[in-house]
Amino acid sequence: MSLLAVHTLSKSFGGVQAVKDVSFELAAGEMLALIGPNGAGKTTCFNMLNGQLKADTGTVLFDGKELIGLNPRTIWRLGIGRTFQITATFASMTVRENVQMALLSHHRKVFSLWPRAADSFKEEADGLLDQVGMLHQADRACGILAYGDLKRLELSIALAHGPKLLLMDEPTAGMAPQERITLMELVSSIVKNTDISVLFTEHDMDVVFAHSDRLMVLNRGEIIAAGTADEIRNNDLVKEVYLGGGSTFDAGEKGAVHA
Repeated sequence: MSLLAVHTLSKSFGGVQAVKDVSFELAAGEMLALIGPNGAGKTTCFNMLNGQLKADTGTVLFDGKELIGLNPRTIWRLGIGRTFQITATFASMTVRENVQMALLSHHRKVFSLWPRAADSFKEEADGLLDQVGMLHQADRACGILAYGDLKRLELSIALAHGPKLLLMDEPTAGMAPQERITLMELVSSIVKNTDISVLFTEHDMDVVFAHSDRLMVLNRGEIIAAGTADEIRNNDLVKEVYLGGGSTFDAGEKGAVHA
């Protein structure tokens, strides 16, 4: 059975159909990329999957449980983590303290007065930071971190409650090329070592083709193609959407593949 099964998911805003009859499945330990031009409906899909938006129609089964109608915190508790295009951390706290806060929330200790938060789950926090290569910066304030390091910290926070599925909305947005490669290699390694599933949106086709098991292409709210990297690269309709009818879809053509 698939870990995530989405069937005929739809959402409108007034007279605008943002997402229309989107259906797909995601297996355990799979990295699935959702790509498409700006305004295609990718973030709207994500927001419905984790409860920030309520779908007009459709079903979302996660590990056999219906998610439609549940709030984001309940969905998070079921085992779905998320990272966002813009990182959200506590700038005045240290790197370790940010992860500790996530762990306190996971263990339902956020409002506990004893013990002190700084003394709670320190080893567990350090283990998560070590997993993403940030342990050596555990005592630094988040406000002085480089952007790529903030992205890695955000990943460790998302992993703090041991999710089965991770939703990553443009994980490499704003990052330098080498930082993008490093982050996605890290995510791929975590997927292989933990059997976690990842659904991610991304505009950088180098990242998409190198790190996804399958791809789905969304355009004007509808899935127009799905398949392997080679199948998507050679799909005429996808070429039309991305390149305006161009004859190639080469991950090396930077100007052509960034939507």
